[in-house]
Amino acid sequence: MLRNLHIKNLALIREIDVDFTDGLNILTGETGAGKSIIIDSVTMALGGKAHRSLVRDDAPYGLCELVFEISDPETLAMLEKYDVIPEEEGVIFISRKIQGNRSICRINGENRSAAEVRECASLLLDIHGQSEHQKLLRSEHQLELLDAFGRDELFALKKDVAEKYRTYASLRKKLGSEELSEEERLRRMSFLEFEISEIEGAGLSIGEDEALEKKYRKLANARKIVVAVGSAHELTGYDNSESAGETIGHAVGLLEGVSEYDEQVEEFHGRLTEIEDMLNDFNRDLADYLSDLSFADEEFEACEERLNEVNHLKAKYGRSIEKILAVLQTKKEELEALTDYEEGRKRLKKEYELAEKELAGACGKLTALRKKTAAVFSEEVHRQLLDLNFARGDFDIEFREVPYTDNGCDAIEYMIATNPGENLKPLGRVVSGGELSRIMLGIKTMFAEGDRTETLIFDEVDTGISGRTAQKVAEKMAVIARGRQVICITHLPQIAAMADTHYGITKDITDSAAITRIEALNRQESIDELARLIGGAEITQNTQKSALEMQEMCRQYKKSVL
Repeated sequence: MLRNLHIKNLALIREIDVDFTDGLNILTGETGAGKSIIIDSVTMALGGKAHRSLVRDDAPYGLCELVFEISDPETLAMLEKYDVIPEEEGVIFISRKIQGNRSICRINGENRSAAEVRECASLLLDIHGQSEHQKLLRSEHQLELLDAFGRDELFALKKDVAEKYRTYASLRKKLGSEELSEEERLRRMSFLEFEISEIEGAGLSIGEDEALEKKYRKLANARKIVVAVGSAHELTGYDNSESAGETIGHAVGLLEGVSEYDEQVEEFHGRLTEIEDMLNDFNRDLADYLSDLSFADEEFEACEERLNEVNHLKAKYGRSIEKILAVLQTKKEELEALTDYEEGRKRLKKEYELAEKELAGACGKLTALRKKTAAVFSEEVHRQLLDLNFARGDFDIEFREVPYTDNGCDAIEYMIATNPGENLKPLGRVVSGGELSRIMLGIKTMFAEGDRTETLIFDEVDTGISGRTAQKVAEKMAVIARGRQVICITHLPQIAAMADTHYGITKDITDSAAITRIEALNRQESIDELARLIGGAEITQNTQKSALEMQEMCRQYKKSVL
């Protein structure tokens, strides 16, 4: 659940820090107080678009930080797949900072891409605003919701369809791309034979390129090596009075003459003798290396020629010898298939026909289960619509067949009639924005029991409603908030009265700036805010009484559904 929200220097917000609770968290405030900024900030922190214009003009940066507390074992396991390991007691920190033209996303202090944050956030929090409601009009999203309603049984069939579709699509591609005329077949075979001969003729061995590069570097720098090693041999030997061997030998002799008089000098003598022995061994190794050196021009030319040949093949067939040999095997298989072309085509066609038959069977099972699920889904949506005060809530799902995809061969359309005397029509042609938000709320209620997302945020859920309908929406919110956290921004007293925790959002105007503040309201402050929502700017005894009664009715309702 979302335990804490910290916002700094974003739009009207100088700095706010708010702790959220379990259950239904309601945020209210006057128009223009900055309610939408809070949702925008959370969306940005969770991987949404980040604009420099969000940062206050008088601030060097903008920041939004969220603290989640996760208890669900499966959610924790899924987060581990993204290398997100919670802190103590399942705590996860997500933040985003905008500074200049840069924005930095972090999870538990580690930098992450916005895409990674979005993936993780989808497991923690679900935001329902106007854009989410509009998604409900898209056929693809409607199908996603239906499949999610079908749960494990449907997903098992979807997985089977996806696997069979991959096989089918691969064979279809091969069958379409390999239809050659006799002239094209012979030309392709000739080219493959040339390439196979070129690779095999090179006689490549794994690791040869690395060995050649080392040898080439050595031979190309032969003169430098001879001069450097020869000089080192001379300087560490005994051939002149200034050599290291001669100098150390002289020092050994000096210490040897007095070592019997002092134990420490004797120890110095022993250590220096070891150094002299090591130097002598090193000098002999240099001499052996020099005697074994062979830098014939013919050897260098042969090495260079072979390296050029290998590099040519790497540029043409692959960036390593392993890849070249893999390409060789692929080309041999293709040549073999072309040699036996007609029989191969017949086998491929049989495989394709079998794959298509298996895919058709799997798609048929998926469609049948979807239609069965759709009947239950439609009945449940109908019930939800009546609960949400629709005059009529007839709902059905229309299926049509489309070409095979990895998601089956179904396209669907939600059909609805919201008023008496109307025929079922596509959802997008009938409902208003407010009705659409209520329908989405009803569907979200249907998923509430099986949804592992612990935090839901609702914005604009109260668009275009009032009175009894608003009360019904409030009751749905209370039901969804059982066993999870719901955060809702509203301007309706019916919804605000249902709050388990009520927050007030205010805007202070000074000579230099407008600043948004948010704070949890106590019981009396909540009643005063409800009275303002009921009666406007002037709070009277009557509006306060109405607010108190409304709050008590909501308390009794929540008690009845627990």
